[in-house]
Amino acid sequence: MDNENITDIETSQKRLLIIDDEENMRHMLGILLRKSGYIVDTAPDGAEGLKMLNEAPYDFTLCDLKMPHTDGMAFLKEAGDKLEETTVIMMSAYGTIDTAIEAMKLGAYDYISKPFKPDEVHLALKKAEERESLRKENLRLKERLRKIEEDYKFGKMVAKSQAMKSVFKLSEKASHYNTTVLITGESGTGKELVARSIHFRGERAKANFVPVNCGGIPDNLLESEFFGHKKGAFTGADRNKKGLFEEAERGTIFLDEIGELPLGLQVKFLRVLQENEIRPVGDSKTKKINARVIAATAKHLEDEVEAGRFRQDLFYRLNVLPVRLPSLRNRPEDIPILCQHFIRKFNKILGNNIKGITPDAMSVLLTHRWPGNVRELENAIERAIVLSEDIMLSKENFPPEVGMVKKDSDGEDVFSGYCLKDAQKVLEKKMITKALVATGGNRTKAVQLLGISHPSLLNKIKAYKITI
Repeated sequence: MDNENITDIETSQKRLLIIDDEENMRHMLGILLRKSGYIVDTAPDGAEGLKMLNEAPYDFTLCDLKMPHTDGMAFLKEAGDKLEETTVIMMSAYGTIDTAIEAMKLGAYDYISKPFKPDEVHLALKKAEERESLRKENLRLKERLRKIEEDYKFGKMVAKSQAMKSVFKLSEKASHYNTTVLITGESGTGKELVARSIHFRGERAKANFVPVNCGGIPDNLLESEFFGHKKGAFTGADRNKKGLFEEAERGTIFLDEIGELPLGLQVKFLRVLQENEIRPVGDSKTKKINARVIAATAKHLEDEVEAGRFRQDLFYRLNVLPVRLPSLRNRPEDIPILCQHFIRKFNKILGNNIKGITPDAMSVLLTHRWPGNVRELENAIERAIVLSEDIMLSKENFPPEVGMVKKDSDGEDVFSGYCLKDAQKVLEKKMITKALVATGGNRTKAVQLLGISHPSLLNKIKAYKITI
């Protein structure tokens, strides 16, 4: 037998530690268990057993209860975290039910009474091996789920589409720098969630995240709200007041709907970004600030610049690291995972136990254009859970307008642009995703629904990066 095969056998053998003050017992168990294929070490008491447990890992430990110096209970108490690495079976000739229960509470897995037959030891170890196998499999599954969650999650956002994975990757990079970020996308796509994730994954996470809707503040209060004011600066200014930029010191200020800022204030924002300083209303001096700026808008700022409603120099200052969020209708493969995410969320909030969505209902969700994007989907799921009387959400639980395909004046589905090939790709991707969801990922059944060959389906899944 060569050395390589010997090594393979050794690494497949289980390591076992016997702790007992009786030399005859150690000797007998050692012979018995070595014959059964275990690598066996022995210790005369709990103190020596603890020392050996610290020096090398053991799959199983057979430990006597009554021993001088450090007994079995003391061994369990002092072993602590080490018991996570070894399965402990207690042994005693003086055992009672109460003793066994106490040992279990301290981390022992099983308990056998002396004197015992060899078969009893083998049975206890077999049960322990089965338990150890299940524990390791559970750890592997948890690790797989953790990796899957990491792959599909960024902050509080979940997605599996390639488009959103690119957004997550770019946002993750952005979180490690103080670069100004401009997040664009339709209403409801999750711009503030991206901003929050960038802030809380970075070095500024311990400081404030200050969100502000630039279109929700009256024009006459904008300057005071953002830059603060001195006492007496205007009627009603009875004290000094910090502005939002100062509130975000060492943290992040999130300027939502930045496209709503009036031109007069845009000049002052430009100075903040260029010089990192503000001037409170009524003050003759400027103040240095250290606040990261993340801005967002549903508008096309390039068009606003062209129309003269947004300063070009401010746009360039904001657009250092652009993050564009795709609309939900352009990433239908994210709809199933978002649905599960919202079902879990509202089950917890509403105290329900919804398990999922019927294939018919999911098919309807996949055909809807979602003008309100993820926010609209979230509201639809909450409504469906409230109305549902079953553990599965059905078509009837969703608003009647969900699933209705809107058409333009010529009766054709609306696609962006005019390229027929691009429109074909969009439609093919949606139909393949719809078929895969309806069949629970069964490609053979999906082929039958789509009326194409199996190789053709595989090629299109790869080409369109469909991950269902």
